[in-house]
Amino acid sequence: MDWHILINPILVSVVLLCVLCLCRINVLMALFISAVAAGLIAGMPVNEIMSTFITGMGGNSETALSYILLGAFAAAMTHTGLAFVLSKRISLMIKSNALLLIGIITIMAVMSQNLIPVHIAFIPIIIPPLLHVMNRLKIDRRAVACALAFGLKAPYIAIPAGFGLIFQGLLADNLTMNGVAVAKLDIWKYTWFLGLAMIVGLLFAIFVSYRKPREYKDLKINIEAIEGQKRSIRLNRNHYITLLAAFATLGVQLWTGSLPLGALVGLCIIFGAQAIDHDKMDKVINEGVGLMGYVAFVMLVAAGFAMVLNATGGIDELVNAFVPLMMGNKLIAAALMLLIGLFITIGIGTSFGTIPILAVLFVPICVKLGFSLPATVIVMAAAAALGDAGSPASDTTLGPTAGLNADGQHDHIWDTCVPTFLHYNIALIVFALAAVLIFK
Repeated sequence: MDWHILINPILVSVVLLCVLCLCRINVLMALFISAVAAGLIAGMPVNEIMSTFITGMGGNSETALSYILLGAFAAAMTHTGLAFVLSKRISLMIKSNALLLIGIITIMAVMSQNLIPVHIAFIPIIIPPLLHVMNRLKIDRRAVACALAFGLKAPYIAIPAGFGLIFQGLLADNLTMNGVAVAKLDIWKYTWFLGLAMIVGLLFAIFVSYRKPREYKDLKINIEAIEGQKRSIRLNRNHYITLLAAFATLGVQLWTGSLPLGALVGLCIIFGAQAIDHDKMDKVINEGVGLMGYVAFVMLVAAGFAMVLNATGGIDELVNAFVPLMMGNKLIAAALMLLIGLFITIGIGTSFGTIPILAVLFVPICVKLGFSLPATVIVMAAAAALGDAGSPASDTTLGPTAGLNADGQHDHIWDTCVPTFLHYNIALIVFALAAVLIFK
């Protein structure tokens, strides 16, 4: 082995990024510091590093705008009170059927990514009012955490709508940019295989791991902290307008392929029909920025980081050094790529931000080893998605904890991160490796 590879700018910057994230350095700072380090090791002038970084950020501008507008849509949904009404109706409907409750929560989580794309915003609103019902039915909240994580993660992997359109668009763009041409709307034709892996993990969690009853204290919590919510659970005019806006958002983004445009149309319907007073428009938009702005900016900075890595010229050197270690074995290569992807995503907490980083490293390796297009897409999607469930810094874990820990009886690490890590990451690794053997 050529030990010179140890100071390769790509390798050093990615390892530095992981170390900084695991040391709880803010992911934005970690990405920026790692990008500068990569440029300096490659001998790039500081001003060139900065200009390359800033230019690269534009590559994820559509993604960032989508997050901001969807955050505003989620805030609008909260202000109309629709989310609260739905939670109360669910508690009346399920009676004593624990599996029905978990099923409904799973479906709602899936809908939050695609049909009504509000992401994790619904969880702190809908879940706390249901904790009393869960306590009465002695439901193990770890099963509910797994159900929520499934709904937050599986749709963007396998369904080309809502956040799935963002994730799969990022994957297609970065694959194409690095030498493997694939259309955005073709990604789901391969990643459904990973969706199947997620289903297996979910069923194992519900029917095997957390099937037994678990006792919780029935503590009183404040479930009406959201301004403007009322005790009435009857749907009113504003609720119907919000539902119409949600379907319009989905329809426009499917028709045009633009999620930002869909979210904008939905917001225009809500404000145009006065489901929310115009004088609250600034407040709703500001809440949307607060809800999703940080994630949107992580997307921008990750694209800048990837651009600097490309500009260092160290990619070919790194690929040529790693290919011999893989001994020409596709299975060994896929396993190494998946483990590295798991490590990186756990550190930065976002599959979306991981795609540009991994594509720069792994797509050339897939090309050199002769991976088929389906195998390349599946391995890259799995490598990016791994770690999203289980990362302490991921929305996929932070969201469920925010709702399930409303009464202080749900631990973020042991009751959300560890269960979701075990059930989904193991399943994704096994199915991704199987894909290498099946899709030759």
